[in-house]
Amino acid sequence: MHASQPLRVPVGPDAHRWRTFRAEKTLVVAARTVTSTVRVLECLPTLVRDDSRVSVVFAYDPTSAFSDGVLQLLHDAGCRVMPWEQLGRISPDLIVTASENIDVPDGDCPVLVLPHGVGFQKLVPDSRSARERLSGLVPDALLEAGRAWLAVSHPEQEEQLLAAHPKTAGRTLPVGDPCFDELLGAMRQRDVYRRELGVGDGRRLVVVSSTWGPTSLVGQDPELPARLLAALPYDEYRVALVVHPNVWAGHGSWQIRTLQAAALDAGLLLVPPVHAWRPALVAADLVIGDHGSVTLYGACLDIPVLLAAFGPDAVPGTAAFDLARLAPRLDPRADLAGQVEEAVRAHVPQRYSPVAERAFADPGQAHARLRSALYGLMELPEPATAAPCAPALGGADVDAVPCRSWRVATAVSADRSGPVVTVRRHPASVSGAVEEGADTFAHLACAEDEPDRRLAESASVIVRQGRAGTAVGALRWIADALERFPGCLLTAVATDSRGVLVGLRDGRIVEATSTGAAVDPGLAAAVVYARLRAGGPLTDALVALRIGAARTEDVALRVRAAQQSG
Repeated sequence: MHASQPLRVPVGPDAHRWRTFRAEKTLVVAARTVTSTVRVLECLPTLVRDDSRVSVVFAYDPTSAFSDGVLQLLHDAGCRVMPWEQLGRISPDLIVTASENIDVPDGDCPVLVLPHGVGFQKLVPDSRSARERLSGLVPDALLEAGRAWLAVSHPEQEEQLLAAHPKTAGRTLPVGDPCFDELLGAMRQRDVYRRELGVGDGRRLVVVSSTWGPTSLVGQDPELPARLLAALPYDEYRVALVVHPNVWAGHGSWQIRTLQAAALDAGLLLVPPVHAWRPALVAADLVIGDHGSVTLYGACLDIPVLLAAFGPDAVPGTAAFDLARLAPRLDPRADLAGQVEEAVRAHVPQRYSPVAERAFADPGQAHARLRSALYGLMELPEPATAAPCAPALGGADVDAVPCRSWRVATAVSADRSGPVVTVRRHPASVSGAVEEGADTFAHLACAEDEPDRRLAESASVIVRQGRAGTAVGALRWIADALERFPGCLLTAVATDSRGVLVGLRDGRIVEATSTGAAVDPGLAAAVVYARLRAGGPLTDALVALRIGAARTEDVALRVRAAQQSG
Protein backbone atom coordinates (compact mmCIF):
# COMPACT_ATOMS: atom_id res chain seq x y z
CA MET A 1 0.00 0.00 0.00
CA HIS A 2 1.90 3.01 -1.29
CA ALA A 3 1.78 5.72 -3.91
CA SER A 4 5.46 5.83 -4.85
CA GLN A 5 5.11 4.17 -8.26
CA PRO A 6 3.42 6.03 -11.14
CA LEU A 7 0.17 4.57 -12.41
CA ARG A 8 0.06 2.94 -15.84
CA VAL A 9 -3.71 2.56 -15.86
CA PRO A 10 -6.14 4.32 -16.07
CA VAL A 11 -3.64 7.18 -16.56
CA GLY A 12 -0.08 7.06 -17.85
CA PRO A 13 1.83 7.39 -21.10
CA ASP A 14 0.54 4.07 -22.48
CA ALA A 15 -2.68 3.76 -20.48
CA HIS A 16 -4.68 3.21 -23.67
CA ARG A 17 -3.05 -0.23 -24.01
CA TRP A 18 -4.22 -1.46 -20.62
CA ARG A 19 -7.49 0.19 -19.67
CA THR A 20 -10.91 -1.37 -20.10
CA PHE A 21 -13.18 1.67 -19.82
CA ARG A 22 -12.90 4.24 -22.61
CA ALA A 23 -13.48 7.38 -20.56
CA GLU A 24 -13.79 10.81 -22.18
CA LYS A 25 -12.68 12.80 -19.17
CA THR A 26 -10.20 12.28 -16.33
CA LEU A 27 -11.09 13.60 -12.90
CA VAL A 28 -8.30 13.67 -10.32
CA VAL A 29 -9.04 13.87 -6.61
CA ALA A 30 -6.26 15.54 -4.64
CA ALA A 31 -5.94 13.59 -1.37
CA ARG A 32 -3.95 15.38 1.32
CA THR A 33 -5.63 14.75 4.70
CA VAL A 34 -8.12 12.21 6.00
CA THR A 35 -10.68 14.94 6.66
CA SER A 36 -10.61 16.31 3.13
CA THR A 37 -10.33 12.93 1.42
CA VAL A 38 -13.29 11.50 3.34
CA ARG A 39 -15.48 14.43 2.29
CA VAL A 40 -14.81 13.76 -1.39
CA LEU A 41 -15.27 10.00 -0.99
CA GLU A 42 -18.63 10.57 0.68
CA CYS A 43 -20.18 12.69 -2.05
CA LEU A 44 -18.32 11.95 -5.30
CA PRO A 45 -19.82 8.47 -6.00
CA THR A 46 -23.28 10.05 -6.09
CA LEU A 47 -22.13 12.71 -8.55
CA VAL A 48 -20.50 10.43 -11.16
CA ARG A 49 -22.67 7.37 -10.57
CA ASP A 50 -23.08 5.01 -13.56
CA ASP A 51 -21.11 7.32 -15.87
CA SER A 52 -18.38 5.47 -17.77
CA ARG A 53 -17.41 8.71 -19.50
CA VAL A 54 -15.51 9.83 -16.37
CA SER A 55 -12.39 8.11 -15.08
CA VAL A 56 -11.51 8.95 -11.47
CA VAL A 57 -8.04 8.61 -9.98
CA PHE A 58 -6.56 9.92 -6.74
CA ALA A 59 -3.31 11.85 -6.34
CA TYR A 60 -1.70 11.54 -2.92
CA ASP A 61 -0.09 14.70 -1.53
CA PRO A 62 2.05 13.67 1.48
CA THR A 63 3.05 17.18 2.56
CA SER A 64 0.39 17.78 5.25
CA ALA A 65 1.14 17.44 8.95
CA PHE A 66 -2.04 15.33 9.00
CA SER A 67 -1.40 13.01 6.04
CA ASP A 68 -1.25 9.87 8.18
CA GLY A 69 -4.10 7.51 7.33
CA VAL A 70 -4.84 8.87 3.85
CA LEU A 71 -3.29 5.97 1.95
CA GLN A 72 -5.01 3.42 4.18
CA LEU A 73 -8.33 5.18 3.61
CA LEU A 74 -7.88 5.14 -0.18
CA HIS A 75 -6.71 1.54 -0.14
CA ASP A 76 -9.74 0.44 1.89
CA ALA A 77 -12.03 2.27 -0.55
CA GLY A 78 -10.46 0.52 -3.55
CA CYS A 79 -9.16 3.70 -5.18
CA ARG A 80 -6.41 3.97 -7.78
CA VAL A 81 -3.72 6.20 -6.30
CA MET A 82 -0.82 7.90 -8.03
CA PRO A 83 2.06 9.84 -6.49
CA TRP A 84 1.67 13.60 -6.46
CA GLU A 85 4.56 14.03 -8.88
CA GLN A 86 2.66 12.18 -11.62
CA LEU A 87 -0.09 14.80 -11.60
CA GLY A 88 2.18 17.17 -13.52
CA ARG A 89 2.76 14.57 -16.23
CA ILE A 90 -0.88 13.89 -17.11
CA SER A 91 -3.60 16.15 -18.44
CA PRO A 92 -6.64 15.89 -16.17
CA ASP A 93 -9.86 17.62 -17.10
CA LEU A 94 -10.69 18.56 -13.52
CA ILE A 95 -9.05 18.39 -10.10
CA VAL A 96 -11.38 18.06 -7.13
CA THR A 97 -10.29 18.46 -3.54
CA ALA A 98 -11.66 19.33 -0.13
CA SER A 99 -8.20 20.45 0.97
CA GLU A 100 -7.56 24.02 -0.06
CA ASN A 101 -3.89 24.02 0.88
CA ILE A 102 -2.51 22.18 -2.14
CA ASP A 103 0.27 23.05 -4.59
CA VAL A 104 -1.30 22.13 -7.92
CA PRO A 105 1.16 21.76 -10.82
CA ASP A 106 1.07 24.36 -13.56
CA GLY A 107 -1.60 23.80 -16.16
CA ASP A 108 -4.99 25.05 -17.22
CA CYS A 109 -7.43 22.47 -15.83
CA PRO A 110 -9.87 23.88 -13.26
CA VAL A 111 -9.64 23.03 -9.56
CA LEU A 112 -12.88 22.62 -7.64
CA VAL A 113 -12.47 23.03 -3.87
CA LEU A 114 -15.23 21.53 -1.74
CA PRO A 115 -15.80 22.47 1.90
CA HIS A 116 -14.82 19.84 4.48
CA GLY A 117 -16.59 21.69 7.27
CA VAL A 118 -19.15 24.46 7.64
CA GLY A 119 -17.94 27.51 5.78
CA PHE A 120 -14.83 29.55 6.54
CA GLN A 121 -15.16 29.81 10.29
CA LYS A 122 -11.73 28.96 11.69
CA LEU A 123 -8.18 30.31 11.61
CA VAL A 124 -5.56 27.60 11.15
CA PRO A 125 -1.75 27.53 11.00
CA ASP A 126 -0.38 28.34 7.56
CA SER A 127 2.04 25.60 6.47
CA ARG A 128 3.80 28.08 4.17
CA SER A 129 4.60 30.59 6.92
CA ALA A 130 4.49 31.17 10.67
CA ARG A 131 1.19 33.04 10.35
CA GLU A 132 -2.40 31.91 10.53
CA ARG A 133 -4.79 31.84 7.60
CA LEU A 134 -8.50 31.44 6.99
CA SER A 135 -9.44 27.78 6.70
CA GLY A 136 -10.74 26.98 3.22
CA LEU A 137 -8.81 29.68 1.36
CA VAL A 138 -6.73 28.48 -1.61
CA PRO A 139 -3.27 29.80 -2.58
CA ASP A 140 -3.13 33.09 -4.47
CA ALA A 141 -1.56 31.46 -7.52
CA LEU A 142 -4.69 29.39 -8.21
CA LEU A 143 -6.93 32.42 -7.85
CA GLU A 144 -4.74 34.63 -10.02
CA ALA A 145 -4.62 31.95 -12.73
CA GLY A 146 -8.40 31.76 -12.74
CA ARG A 147 -8.32 28.01 -12.10
CA ALA A 148 -9.79 27.78 -8.59
CA TRP A 149 -13.50 27.47 -7.87
CA LEU A 150 -14.63 27.54 -4.24
CA ALA A 151 -17.88 25.74 -3.43
CA VAL A 152 -19.78 27.62 -0.73
CA SER A 153 -22.88 26.70 1.24
CA HIS A 154 -24.35 30.20 1.67
CA PRO A 155 -24.15 33.54 -0.21
CA GLU A 156 -22.85 35.24 2.95
CA GLN A 157 -19.70 33.14 2.64
CA GLU A 158 -19.03 34.76 -0.74
CA GLU A 159 -19.21 38.15 0.95
CA GLN A 160 -16.97 36.96 3.78
CA LEU A 161 -14.36 35.67 1.34
CA LEU A 162 -14.46 38.82 -0.73
CA ALA A 163 -13.91 40.98 2.37
CA ALA A 164 -11.09 38.78 3.66
CA HIS A 165 -9.46 38.13 0.29
CA PRO A 166 -10.54 40.22 -2.73
CA LYS A 167 -8.89 37.80 -5.17
CA THR A 168 -11.76 35.36 -4.56
CA ALA A 169 -14.09 37.66 -6.51
CA GLY A 170 -15.94 35.65 -9.14
CA ARG A 171 -14.35 32.39 -8.03
CA THR A 172 -17.16 31.00 -5.84
CA LEU A 173 -19.93 28.53 -6.62
CA PRO A 174 -23.01 28.59 -4.33
CA VAL A 175 -23.91 24.90 -4.15
CA GLY A 176 -25.03 24.35 -0.55
CA ASP A 177 -23.58 21.86 1.91
CA PRO A 178 -23.68 18.19 0.80
CA CYS A 179 -22.78 16.94 4.28
CA PHE A 180 -25.67 18.80 5.91
CA ASP A 181 -28.05 17.44 3.28
CA GLU A 182 -26.82 13.92 4.08
CA LEU A 183 -27.44 14.50 7.78
CA LEU A 184 -30.93 15.88 7.15
CA GLY A 185 -31.82 12.87 5.03
CA ALA A 186 -30.52 10.52 7.71
CA MET A 187 -32.83 11.89 10.42
CA ARG A 188 -35.53 9.43 9.32
CA GLN A 189 -33.11 6.65 10.31
CA ARG A 190 -32.48 8.12 13.75
CA ASP A 191 -34.13 5.25 15.65
CA VAL A 192 -32.09 2.70 13.68
CA TYR A 193 -28.82 4.41 14.61
CA ARG A 194 -29.91 4.69 18.23
CA ARG A 195 -30.52 0.96 18.42
CA GLU A 196 -27.14 0.28 16.83
CA LEU A 197 -25.48 2.49 19.47
CA GLY A 198 -27.32 0.85 22.36
CA VAL A 199 -29.68 3.72 23.17
CA GLY A 200 -32.89 2.21 21.87
CA ASP A 201 -33.96 1.29 25.40
CA GLY A 202 -34.85 4.71 26.75
CA ARG A 203 -31.31 5.88 27.34
CA ARG A 204 -30.04 9.26 26.22
CA LEU A 205 -26.98 9.64 24.01
CA VAL A 206 -24.56 12.47 24.80
CA VAL A 207 -22.11 13.15 21.96
CA VAL A 208 -18.92 14.95 22.98
CA SER A 209 -17.47 16.63 19.89
CA SER A 210 -14.03 18.16 19.56
CA THR A 211 -12.20 19.90 16.75
CA TRP A 212 -8.39 19.85 16.71
CA GLY A 213 -5.73 22.14 18.18
CA PRO A 214 -4.94 23.48 21.65
CA THR A 215 -8.18 25.49 21.93
CA SER A 216 -10.37 22.47 21.13
CA LEU A 217 -12.48 20.64 23.68
CA VAL A 218 -10.09 17.70 24.05
CA GLY A 219 -7.14 20.07 23.92
CA GLN A 220 -8.57 22.04 26.84
CA ASP A 221 -10.20 19.24 28.85
CA PRO A 222 -9.32 15.67 27.74
CA GLU A 223 -10.76 14.22 30.98
CA LEU A 224 -14.29 15.53 30.32
CA PRO A 225 -15.62 12.26 28.79
CA ALA A 226 -14.55 10.31 31.88
CA ARG A 227 -16.14 12.84 34.24
CA LEU A 228 -19.36 12.75 32.25
CA LEU A 229 -19.46 8.97 32.46
CA ALA A 230 -18.90 9.21 36.22
CA ALA A 231 -21.70 11.74 36.62
CA LEU A 232 -24.37 10.24 34.34
CA PRO A 233 -26.19 7.08 35.51
CA TYR A 234 -25.08 4.10 33.45
CA ASP A 235 -28.58 2.78 32.77
CA GLU A 236 -29.86 6.17 31.61
CA TYR A 237 -27.06 7.51 29.40
CA ARG A 238 -24.41 6.59 26.89
CA VAL A 239 -21.54 8.90 26.02
CA ALA A 240 -19.85 9.00 22.60
CA LEU A 241 -16.68 10.91 21.72
CA VAL A 242 -16.16 12.37 18.24
CA VAL A 243 -12.61 13.66 17.74
CA HIS A 244 -11.48 15.52 14.61
CA PRO A 245 -9.48 13.31 12.18
CA ASN A 246 -6.51 15.69 12.51
CA VAL A 247 -6.14 14.60 16.13
CA TRP A 248 -6.09 10.94 15.07
CA ALA A 249 -3.58 11.70 12.31
CA GLY A 250 -1.42 14.00 14.43
CA HIS A 251 -1.28 11.98 17.65
CA GLY A 252 -2.29 8.45 16.64
CA SER A 253 -5.05 6.14 17.79
CA TRP A 254 -2.81 4.62 20.47
CA GLN A 255 -2.41 8.00 22.16
CA ILE A 256 -6.13 8.78 21.99
CA ARG A 257 -7.13 5.41 23.44
CA THR A 258 -4.47 5.69 26.15
CA LEU A 259 -5.72 9.14 27.21
CA GLN A 260 -9.30 7.85 27.25
CA ALA A 261 -8.53 4.47 28.86
CA ALA A 262 -10.66 4.96 31.99
CA ALA A 263 -13.53 6.34 29.92
CA LEU A 264 -13.33 3.39 27.52
CA ASP A 265 -13.47 1.00 30.48
CA ALA A 266 -16.58 2.89 31.60
CA GLY A 267 -18.34 2.25 28.27
CA LEU A 268 -17.31 5.30 26.21
CA LEU A 269 -18.27 5.00 22.54
CA LEU A 270 -15.16 6.16 20.71
CA VAL A 271 -16.30 7.12 17.22
CA PRO A 272 -13.80 6.27 14.44
CA PRO A 273 -12.50 9.26 12.43
CA VAL A 274 -14.03 8.13 9.12
CA HIS A 275 -17.76 8.31 8.31
CA ALA A 276 -19.16 7.09 11.67
CA TRP A 277 -19.53 10.51 13.32
CA ARG A 278 -22.57 11.28 11.16
CA PRO A 279 -24.84 8.44 12.41
CA ALA A 280 -23.68 9.16 15.96
CA LEU A 281 -24.63 12.83 15.60
CA VAL A 282 -28.04 12.00 14.12
CA ALA A 283 -28.69 9.68 17.10
CA ALA A 284 -27.67 12.25 19.74
CA ASP A 285 -29.92 13.69 22.44
CA LEU A 286 -27.30 16.31 23.34
CA VAL A 287 -24.06 17.58 21.83
CA ILE A 288 -21.34 18.88 24.13
CA GLY A 289 -18.89 20.55 21.81
CA ASP A 290 -16.71 23.46 20.78
CA HIS A 291 -16.25 25.68 17.72
CA GLY A 292 -15.86 22.73 15.36
CA SER A 293 -18.22 21.95 12.51
CA VAL A 294 -19.72 18.85 14.13
CA THR A 295 -21.14 20.98 16.95
CA LEU A 296 -22.59 23.41 14.44
CA TYR A 297 -24.11 20.59 12.39
CA GLY A 298 -25.71 19.24 15.56
CA ALA A 299 -27.26 22.59 16.46
CA CYS A 300 -28.61 23.00 12.93
CA LEU A 301 -30.23 19.55 13.22
CA ASP A 302 -32.12 20.98 16.22
CA ILE A 303 -30.18 18.92 18.76
CA PRO A 304 -29.58 20.57 22.17
CA VAL A 305 -26.04 21.91 22.54
CA LEU A 306 -23.73 22.77 25.41
CA LEU A 307 -20.47 24.53 24.60
CA ALA A 308 -17.55 23.22 26.66
CA ALA A 309 -14.90 25.21 24.76
CA PHE A 310 -14.85 27.97 22.18
CA GLY A 311 -11.42 29.05 20.96
CA PRO A 312 -10.18 32.44 19.76
CA ASP A 313 -9.37 30.79 16.42
CA ALA A 314 -13.10 30.92 15.60
CA VAL A 315 -13.80 33.67 13.06
CA PRO A 316 -16.11 36.52 14.19
CA GLY A 317 -19.17 37.19 12.06
CA THR A 318 -19.71 33.55 11.08
CA ALA A 319 -22.52 31.13 11.88
CA ALA A 320 -20.26 29.50 14.46
CA PHE A 321 -20.03 32.81 16.31
CA ASP A 322 -23.81 33.07 16.22
CA LEU A 323 -23.97 29.65 17.87
CA ALA A 324 -21.60 30.84 20.59
CA ARG A 325 -24.06 33.62 21.46
CA LEU A 326 -27.09 31.33 21.56
CA ALA A 327 -25.84 28.09 23.08
CA PRO A 328 -25.48 27.65 26.86
CA ARG A 329 -22.01 26.98 28.26
CA LEU A 330 -21.00 23.91 30.22
CA ASP A 331 -19.31 24.54 33.55
CA PRO A 332 -16.89 21.59 33.57
CA ARG A 333 -16.42 21.68 37.36
CA ALA A 334 -20.07 22.03 38.36
CA ASP A 335 -22.82 19.38 38.51
CA LEU A 336 -22.46 17.73 35.09
CA ALA A 337 -25.53 15.52 35.36
CA GLY A 338 -27.70 18.47 36.34
CA GLN A 339 -26.42 20.57 33.45
CA VAL A 340 -27.00 17.76 30.96
CA GLU A 341 -30.55 17.18 32.18
CA GLU A 342 -31.32 20.90 32.13
CA ALA A 343 -29.92 21.35 28.61
CA VAL A 344 -32.20 18.61 27.28
CA ARG A 345 -35.23 19.74 29.30
CA ALA A 346 -34.92 23.44 28.51
CA HIS A 347 -34.16 23.08 24.80
CA VAL A 348 -36.62 25.04 22.68
CA PRO A 349 -37.27 23.54 19.23
CA GLN A 350 -35.79 25.59 16.39
CA ARG A 351 -33.63 27.46 18.86
CA TYR A 352 -30.76 27.46 16.41
CA SER A 353 -32.75 28.17 13.24
CA PRO A 354 -31.06 31.58 12.80
CA VAL A 355 -27.69 29.79 12.82
CA ALA A 356 -28.83 27.24 10.23
CA GLU A 357 -30.26 29.98 8.01
CA ARG A 358 -26.88 31.73 7.95
CA ALA A 359 -24.89 28.53 7.42
CA PHE A 360 -26.89 26.65 4.78
CA ALA A 361 -28.81 28.01 1.81
CA ASP A 362 -31.46 25.86 0.09
CA PRO A 363 -30.98 22.61 2.03
CA GLY A 364 -31.52 19.49 -0.05
CA GLN A 365 -30.11 20.92 -3.29
CA ALA A 366 -26.36 20.52 -2.76
CA HIS A 367 -25.74 17.25 -4.61
CA ALA A 368 -27.73 18.29 -7.66
CA ARG A 369 -25.95 21.65 -7.84
CA LEU A 370 -22.58 20.08 -7.21
CA ARG A 371 -23.09 17.62 -10.06
CA SER A 372 -23.98 20.48 -12.40
CA ALA A 373 -20.82 22.34 -11.34
CA LEU A 374 -18.67 19.25 -11.73
CA TYR A 375 -19.84 18.46 -15.26
CA GLY A 376 -19.79 22.10 -16.26
CA LEU A 377 -16.13 22.41 -15.30
CA MET A 378 -15.32 19.20 -17.21
CA GLU A 379 -17.27 20.55 -20.22
CA LEU A 380 -19.27 17.36 -20.34
CA PRO A 381 -23.08 17.12 -20.57
CA GLU A 382 -24.71 15.98 -17.35
CA PRO A 383 -26.09 12.44 -17.30
CA ALA A 384 -29.72 12.12 -18.34
CA THR A 385 -30.54 10.47 -15.04
CA ALA A 386 -32.43 12.41 -12.39
CA ALA A 387 -30.50 14.90 -10.31
CA PRO A 388 -28.88 13.11 -7.37
CA CYS A 389 -30.11 13.43 -3.80
CA ALA A 390 -28.09 12.99 -0.64
CA PRO A 391 -26.79 9.42 -0.26
CA ALA A 392 -27.71 7.27 2.72
CA LEU A 393 -25.28 7.11 5.61
CA GLY A 394 -23.57 3.88 6.63
CA GLY A 395 -24.06 2.10 9.94
CA ALA A 396 -23.28 3.57 13.35
CA ASP A 397 -19.93 1.82 13.81
CA VAL A 398 -18.10 2.73 17.03
CA ASP A 399 -15.12 1.51 19.03
CA ALA A 400 -16.42 0.34 22.40
CA VAL A 401 -15.98 -2.33 25.03
CA PRO A 402 -18.73 -3.20 27.50
CA CYS A 403 -18.54 -1.73 30.95
CA ARG A 404 -17.63 -4.52 33.40
CA SER A 405 -17.87 -2.90 36.85
CA TRP A 406 -20.26 -0.51 38.56
CA ARG A 407 -20.67 1.45 41.77
CA VAL A 408 -24.31 0.78 42.59
CA ALA A 409 -26.62 2.86 44.78
CA THR A 410 -30.00 1.37 45.72
CA ALA A 411 -32.79 3.25 47.49
CA VAL A 412 -35.64 1.33 49.13
CA SER A 413 -39.10 2.89 49.41
CA ALA A 414 -42.77 2.02 48.92
CA ASP A 415 -45.80 3.36 47.09
CA ARG A 416 -49.45 2.29 46.87
CA SER A 417 -48.55 -0.71 44.75
CA GLY A 418 -45.89 -2.04 47.09
CA PRO A 419 -42.10 -1.98 47.53
CA VAL A 420 -39.90 0.08 45.22
CA VAL A 421 -36.16 -0.25 44.65
CA THR A 422 -34.49 2.62 42.78
CA VAL A 423 -31.15 1.72 41.23
CA ARG A 424 -28.42 4.04 39.99
CA ARG A 425 -25.26 2.51 38.53
CA HIS A 426 -22.08 4.40 37.64
CA PRO A 427 -19.00 2.87 35.97
CA ALA A 428 -16.44 1.96 38.62
CA SER A 429 -13.43 2.87 36.45
CA VAL A 430 -14.35 6.57 36.67
CA SER A 431 -16.44 6.74 39.86
CA GLY A 432 -15.65 6.96 43.54
CA ALA A 433 -17.34 5.10 46.36
CA VAL A 434 -21.06 5.75 46.94
CA GLU A 435 -22.10 7.06 50.34
CA GLU A 436 -24.85 5.19 52.14
CA GLY A 437 -27.86 6.73 53.89
CA ALA A 438 -30.75 5.59 56.06
CA ASP A 439 -32.56 3.93 53.14
CA THR A 440 -29.76 3.97 50.59
CA PHE A 441 -27.31 1.14 50.17
CA ALA A 442 -24.15 0.90 48.11
CA HIS A 443 -22.23 -1.97 46.61
CA LEU A 444 -19.67 -2.77 43.94
CA ALA A 445 -20.77 -5.08 41.13
CA CYS A 446 -18.46 -6.63 38.54
CA ALA A 447 -18.76 -8.86 35.54
CA GLU A 448 -16.88 -12.11 35.94
CA ASP A 449 -14.42 -11.02 33.22
CA GLU A 450 -13.54 -7.69 34.86
CA PRO A 451 -9.81 -7.32 34.05
CA ASP A 452 -9.02 -5.24 37.16
CA ARG A 453 -8.47 -7.91 39.82
CA ARG A 454 -8.69 -5.38 42.65
CA LEU A 455 -12.23 -4.51 41.62
CA ALA A 456 -13.30 -8.10 41.05
CA GLU A 457 -11.91 -9.26 44.40
CA SER A 458 -13.70 -6.39 46.20
CA ALA A 459 -17.07 -6.83 44.52
CA SER A 460 -20.16 -7.73 46.52
CA VAL A 461 -21.94 -8.86 43.35
CA ILE A 462 -20.56 -10.87 40.43
CA VAL A 463 -22.62 -11.08 37.25
CA ARG A 464 -22.38 -13.06 34.05
CA GLN A 465 -22.92 -10.89 31.00
CA GLY A 466 -24.30 -13.59 28.69
CA ARG A 467 -27.22 -15.91 29.31
CA ALA A 468 -26.67 -19.37 30.74
CA GLY A 469 -29.38 -20.80 28.50
CA THR A 470 -30.77 -23.31 31.00
CA ALA A 471 -31.49 -23.28 34.72
CA VAL A 472 -29.08 -26.16 35.24
CA GLY A 473 -26.31 -24.26 33.49
CA ALA A 474 -27.10 -21.17 35.53
CA LEU A 475 -26.92 -23.08 38.82
CA ARG A 476 -23.58 -24.58 37.86
CA TRP A 477 -22.22 -21.16 36.99
CA ILE A 478 -23.45 -19.71 40.31
CA ALA A 479 -21.71 -22.44 42.30
CA ASP A 480 -18.51 -21.97 40.33
CA ALA A 481 -18.60 -18.14 40.64
CA LEU A 482 -19.14 -18.27 44.41
CA GLU A 483 -16.07 -20.47 44.64
CA ARG A 484 -13.92 -18.35 42.29
CA PHE A 485 -14.89 -15.07 44.00
CA PRO A 486 -14.88 -15.82 47.76
CA GLY A 487 -15.37 -12.14 48.62
CA CYS A 488 -18.70 -11.72 46.84
CA LEU A 489 -22.11 -12.02 48.50
CA LEU A 490 -24.29 -12.51 45.41
CA THR A 491 -23.92 -13.85 41.90
CA ALA A 492 -26.41 -13.29 39.08
CA VAL A 493 -26.97 -14.84 35.65
CA ALA A 494 -29.77 -14.55 33.08
CA THR A 495 -31.49 -17.78 32.07
CA ASP A 496 -33.80 -16.44 29.35
CA SER A 497 -35.16 -13.17 28.02
CA ARG A 498 -36.87 -12.19 31.29
CA GLY A 499 -35.50 -14.49 33.99
CA VAL A 500 -32.44 -14.10 36.24
CA LEU A 501 -31.13 -16.43 38.93
CA VAL A 502 -29.38 -14.77 41.87
CA GLY A 503 -27.21 -16.99 44.04
CA LEU A 504 -26.58 -16.03 47.68
CA ARG A 505 -23.56 -16.95 49.73
CA ASP A 506 -25.80 -18.81 52.20
CA GLY A 507 -26.92 -21.21 49.44
CA ARG A 508 -30.29 -19.69 48.60
CA ILE A 509 -31.24 -19.17 44.96
CA VAL A 510 -33.57 -16.27 44.17
CA GLU A 511 -35.46 -16.28 40.90
CA ALA A 512 -36.09 -12.75 39.58
CA THR A 513 -38.56 -12.52 36.73
CA SER A 514 -39.44 -9.35 34.85
CA THR A 515 -43.09 -8.89 33.96
CA GLY A 516 -42.12 -6.54 31.13
CA ALA A 517 -38.85 -5.90 29.31
CA ALA A 518 -35.72 -7.94 29.94
CA VAL A 519 -33.83 -7.01 33.10
CA ASP A 520 -30.05 -6.87 33.20
CA PRO A 521 -28.63 -9.44 35.71
CA GLY A 522 -26.82 -6.62 37.50
CA LEU A 523 -30.11 -4.77 38.04
CA ALA A 524 -31.86 -7.92 39.28
CA ALA A 525 -28.99 -8.53 41.69
CA ALA A 526 -29.27 -4.93 42.89
CA VAL A 527 -32.95 -5.50 43.76
CA VAL A 528 -32.09 -8.62 45.77
CA TYR A 529 -29.16 -6.88 47.45
CA ALA A 530 -31.33 -3.92 48.46
CA ARG A 531 -34.08 -6.21 49.82
CA LEU A 532 -31.52 -8.12 51.86
CA ARG A 533 -30.00 -4.94 53.32
CA ALA A 534 -33.45 -3.52 54.09
CA GLY A 535 -34.63 -6.76 55.70
CA GLY A 536 -37.43 -7.28 53.18
CA PRO A 537 -38.69 -10.74 52.19
CA LEU A 538 -37.40 -12.44 49.05
CA THR A 539 -40.24 -14.93 48.67
CA ASP A 540 -43.31 -14.15 46.59
CA ALA A 541 -42.45 -10.43 46.42
CA LEU A 542 -43.36 -8.11 43.56
CA VAL A 543 -40.93 -5.19 43.49
CA ALA A 544 -41.02 -2.12 41.28
CA LEU A 545 -37.52 -1.61 39.87
CA ARG A 546 -37.09 2.07 39.15
CA ILE A 547 -34.22 3.01 36.86
CA GLY A 548 -33.86 6.75 37.06
CA ALA A 549 -36.90 8.94 36.62
CA ALA A 550 -38.38 7.56 33.41
CA ARG A 551 -38.19 3.79 33.50
CA THR A 552 -39.84 1.27 35.84
CA GLU A 553 -40.02 -2.51 35.56
CA ASP A 554 -41.92 -4.90 37.81
CA VAL A 555 -39.73 -7.74 39.09
CA ALA A 556 -41.18 -10.81 40.81
CA LEU A 557 -38.92 -12.50 43.39
CA ARG A 558 -39.18 -16.01 44.78
CA VAL A 559 -36.76 -18.35 46.50
CA ARG A 560 -36.42 -21.64 44.66
CA ALA A 561 -37.07 -24.85 46.56
CA ALA A 562 -34.03 -26.66 47.91
CA GLN A 563 -34.31 -29.57 45.49
CA GLN A 564 -34.38 -27.13 42.54
CA SER A 565 -31.17 -25.48 43.59
CA GLY A 566 -29.26 -28.55 44.54
